[in-house]
Amino acid sequence: MSKFWTYLKTKHFVNHFLGAIGTVMAVVLFAYLSLGYYTRHGSGIPVPQLKGLAIDRATALLDEQGFKYQIDSVYVQDKAPGTVIEQDPDAGTNVKENRTIYLTMVTTQAPPVSLPDLEQSTYREAVAILSNNGLKVGDTTYASDIARDRILEVRLNGQVIKTGQKLPKGSKLDLVLGDGAGANEVDIPDLVNQDLDGARFAIRGAGLSMGTITYEGSITDSTNLVVVSQFPMKTDSTSKTSIGTRINLTVTQGKPTNEQPQQQPPQQQQP
Repeated sequence: MSKFWTYLKTKHFVNHFLGAIGTVMAVVLFAYLSLGYYTRHGSGIPVPQLKGLAIDRATALLDEQGFKYQIDSVYVQDKAPGTVIEQDPDAGTNVKENRTIYLTMVTTQAPPVSLPDLEQSTYREAVAILSNNGLKVGDTTYASDIARDRILEVRLNGQVIKTGQKLPKGSKLDLVLGDGAGANEVDIPDLVNQDLDGARFAIRGAGLSMGTITYEGSITDSTNLVVVSQFPMKTDSTSKTSIGTRINLTVTQGKPTNEQPQQQPPQQQQP
């Protein structure tokens, strides 16, 4: 053991030991410099800030700086169509020339979604259902109905829409809700033989709602229509209905307004 320690102190061992350390350091330094040179470490072109730009402006910048690019699209509510919302690599990253930059932009057309079934739903339930389907709630109005806040109609731009109808995702829908006053009953008006405008006035005056209108026969003058039947109608057993009940009418063409009654020839006086 004493000979081993003596050998470690010799100049021959020290020279070999230092030579080995120098060789290892030289190999490591050479590998590091070679790798940096091979990968051009620290060199390249910084990726520009593209988020928030219009897609045309973003691609123009990439073309100017010699980048390639690929574009994907996604629909995002409340984001301007054609706007870049994601980029890869991030802005400021140094990349080699001709590197492909991946962009995600907001699509210009909302995908269609189906109107969910809101029949018998309450307002709170409808808000949650519409939100889950990518739709929004716009204005709300009330109409006579027994149930408070029950969904009676769904409208888009003033038009009534039905369950399953396709709508652009993100559409804002107006809801007609029940006012809860329909528990009271009113008399059913007799509308047969009345003109349509008078029937409408009578329905509103009775606290009822206008239902569907069915046209019977050939209609040549829509301003001159007469009610020929109604539902519900007053009978010996049924004379009242709940406030807000919809009255459905069947109408036909009225008599021409310029039709004058035939005049009788004047009678000759007896001498």
